[in-house]
Amino acid sequence: MARMHSKKRGKSGSKRPAAKIVPEWAESGKEEVEQEIIRMGKSGTSSADIGRILRDKHGVPSVKSLLGKSLTEILKNGGVKIEYPEDLLNLIKKAVLMRKHLAKNTRDTHNRVKLLHVESKIRRLAKYYRGAKALPKNWAYDPEKASLLVK
Repeated sequence: MARMHSKKRGKSGSKRPAAKIVPEWAESGKEEVEQEIIRMGKSGTSSADIGRILRDKHGVPSVKSLLGKSLTEILKNGGVKIEYPEDLLNLIKKAVLMRKHLAKNTRDTHNRVKLLHVESKIRRLAKYYRGAKALPKNWAYDPEKASLLVK
């Protein structure tokens, strides 16, 4: 099955560990990992970067299998305020950069079409998050407001 807005097939990339158990070689303690997550979250590190740092530097294969809670749950319980979901914010940043590019390069039709695709993804994701109550019911994507949101 083809991906939504591309001609590519398949899903290459890293895979999560198949087993939901904590391996024996993982030596990090639960309290240490939780405190490290909260410390990095309060310093402004994104949840994807936190997971990557824990995996690479601290040898934690999966936060959820170690602690029994997702990384965002730990951040919320630790008092870190998450205003917008990270995946939505990343798409908004991408759309703002594409709009800035199109302001300079007005004849870039390929990028104009891809901007429509990215904004479509933003609207679909926003609809999901409004239903999940992660965004207010009246929240709507507006390109002018989005550039202020990213700054």
